Amino acid sequence: MHYRAFVTDFDGTIASYGKVDRETILALYRLRQSGRRVILATGRFLDNVLSVCPEFGVFDYVLAEDGAVLYRPSDGETTVLSDPLPKRLMDALRDAKVEPLYEGSVICSTVASEKTKILEAIQKVGLEVQIVFNGGSLMVVPVGVNKASGLDYVLRKLGLSFHEVVGVGDAENDHSFLQHCECPVAVQNAIESIKDIAVLVTNAPAGAGVQEVVAGLIKDDLSGIGKSLTRNSILIGTLHDGAPFGMPVYGENVLVIGPPGAGKSDFASGFIERLIRKDYQVCVIDPEGDYVSVRELITLGSTRHTPRVSEVVSLLEDPEINGNVNLLGIPMSDRPEYFSQLFLAIQGLRTRTGRPHWIILDEAHHLVPAAYRGNELALPRRFSETMLLTVNPDQLSLAILEMMDTVVAVGASPESSLARFASAVHKHPPKSIAGGGGETGESKTMRNIRPNEVVAWPLRSGSPAIRMKVIPGRLERLRHLRKYAEGDLGSHSFYFRGPQGKQNLKAQNVLVFAQIAEGIDEETWLFHLRRGDYSRWLKEHVKDEEAAKQMEKIEQEFESSSEESRQRASRLIRSRFTAPEDRGILAY
Repeated sequence: MHYRAFVTDFDGTIASYGKVDRETILALYRLRQSGRRVILATGRFLDNVLSVCPEFGVFDYVLAEDGAVLYRPSDGETTVLSDPLPKRLMDALRDAKVEPLYEGSVICSTVASEKTKILEAIQKVGLEVQIVFNGGSLMVVPVGVNKASGLDYVLRKLGLSFHEVVGVGDAENDHSFLQHCECPVAVQNAIESIKDIAVLVTNAPAGAGVQEVVAGLIKDDLSGIGKSLTRNSILIGTLHDGAPFGMPVYGENVLVIGPPGAGKSDFASGFIERLIRKDYQVCVIDPEGDYVSVRELITLGSTRHTPRVSEVVSLLEDPEINGNVNLLGIPMSDRPEYFSQLFLAIQGLRTRTGRPHWIILDEAHHLVPAAYRGNELALPRRFSETMLLTVNPDQLSLAILEMMDTVVAVGASPESSLARFASAVHKHPPKSIAGGGGETGESKTMRNIRPNEVVAWPLRSGSPAIRMKVIPGRLERLRHLRKYAEGDLGSHSFYFRGPQGKQNLKAQNVLVFAQIAEGIDEETWLFHLRRGDYSRWLKEHVKDEEAAKQMEKIEQEFESSSEESRQRASRLIRSRFTAPEDRGILAY
């Protein structure tokens, strides 16, 4: 079950003219019985909504006053989530004769036609507040308070995130929470701006439309609209024409294969960073300690400490924490047994909360080797949202290999890696790849793969293998920058020789290049500038195409100005490759 919470607005959504019909209430009860949480989010004051909806016990929580007040029907607990509007503002609104004026625990409301008086009163007292329209009503709300902020509080109490939520609404004040929900739905009578952000618009209005959504959730978890959730796809590379290539967040298992040092962990790091950027929770199982430097991950375990399974699960209970389980302290022979216990516990958490959204198994052959039988019962009949990294696919069990949806081959010989996988699963390997961008010839084969390219083979769709450029993660970018900024490039160094080869000054990295450039004689500097040597070096040897483009522009615009071109080149190098002291990381 993917969607574990259902959040609905009141007026115009489950209610028409202030009343909820019996069929809608019964549908919500059935939804509760399916194991899902049901939450009401309304701009109405709490006392008012409880009086007009006597069946409020159908909800796990009622979020009133546009996200400012939380009520739990099971025990009557009420929590005020914000300070109320200042008294001087309320006095100013009364002095302005705003009528009618309804005052809640935190917010106040009136009719939309009173907006001029409201604005004048706010300007008079000089306060920062929000004005929120809701159909023919107008609410004055403290800054930072809305349905999204209140719902965030509720979801964290429940151990859920917005990625497990189906939200339904119809009016202006539903924007904030619907934009955060994994599956935003508009009822048929919703305003156009709400329909614009929805992935589904119901056929029927209000309560009848809500019943449609509930029926779909109970039947198949709204599986039919999975392809509509394109905004949540994760980018994994770019094609030759620059077009992005992504994959769905849900329903995919990925196997990343390639020789040691080919870039499997780098590929995974970029994937992890993009998941986290979209607020998906990730858990990495890290046998070799390759991810301890990923700042977005909280690492448990070290060479001297084996993390307890309960410790890992406790960490992942918080939807906003991403975990890395470092197994360096566990002997190689004990790792499969440890992983089988850990995986069972994580699967239990997933069953209960839908998280972590993705599990990354680095060095997967250490965790689920083909020769090990002890963990077969611990593995599900099918993985979900899992990425496995390994050198040799034939070191994994056939049952696991057959669960994969996409295989990504990393390294200089992707055809060899894919052939090994194909042999292990008794398939024919792909003989050609999609060119992308209309390229022909070489792009149709797997030969001459560049260092920053991979080949992805979609297994389920029947599509051809795809050659793409990898989007590196932050760690890979930092390693790249440190190598070229501080290391010794050897034969790829830049040599300032000048006309007739009068000199032979070696710049073994880009920072030394910048230092020499500042002091080299004008004749030598301009000689290389006019030949385009600097941009060529950055492109072909430093492998930084963006820096090369900027340097080429300097070469073209300032070919006669030694001083100006030096200054600009130096600024380019230092801004792109040096580390700001206050941040401690390399700028990029």
